[in-house]
Amino acid sequence: MKRMLAPYLAFAKKSFLNKSAYRFDHFMGILNTLLKIFIFWCIYRTLYGARTEVDGITMAMVTTNFVLSIGLDALFSVNDYYLPDRIGNGSIATELLLPVSFQGRMLFENLGNTLFKLFFHFLPAVVVSALTVGILPPAGAGSFMMFVVSALFGYGVLWSVSYLLQMFSFWLINMWSLITIKNVFINVLSGSMIPLWFMPDWMAPVLKVLPFSSIYFTPVQIYLGQLTSQEILGKCLIQLGWIAVLYLCGNFLWEKGKKKLVVQGG
Repeated sequence: MKRMLAPYLAFAKKSFLNKSAYRFDHFMGILNTLLKIFIFWCIYRTLYGARTEVDGITMAMVTTNFVLSIGLDALFSVNDYYLPDRIGNGSIATELLLPVSFQGRMLFENLGNTLFKLFFHFLPAVVVSALTVGILPPAGAGSFMMFVVSALFGYGVLWSVSYLLQMFSFWLINMWSLITIKNVFINVLSGSMIPLWFMPDWMAPVLKVLPFSSIYFTPVQIYLGQLTSQEILGKCLIQLGWIAVLYLCGNFLWEKGKKKLVVQGG
């Protein structure tokens, strides 16, 4: 098993080291995350005014939601152009000849970037946010542990969405529009931009049949202790279900796409 994972771990290590070479980008990334958090805090602070809560949702809960959601958004490193760029420059032909899984390489290179951002981006941003705008502590040790587990599953959902989307690059010349639409849906329906507590009632059935709330909002709910043990299990199973469905659909398109791939130049 260790020998099988060795090349993929090497890809992850390479991505980690590549990230560490660009220190200015690293500091700008932290600043960007902090600015987004501060802007959202100012907006919701103004909307709340003198009120301590709205529909049972306190300002502290809202602050915790967007600190964690924006932090996770910065942490989860997913390169939506990984496959499109390789198809565009023709290098996909060479990479398909390598004795490693292309999907495995894609995943572990993303994981290497994510691991770097965990220590040098996510944690500093959350600590600074906690000291400035403030966030609620986890509901308990168990809630924090399940938050970590659910966040990992949330990353899996996000990566699987990106993986499925990238498969369309076998048929589309320009992926920018499709990726932009995907990012808009994630920003709005995952809870990172607008806490899903404030969504209209008619949106609830829509959110249940889409994977986006599983990315950020489910981990936040667990962190705040809003879910029972049975509900946490159900939510985690939903996350795993989405990972399986999205990956299998992406893999189906991958097999179809390889058969029609035509590379010119490269």
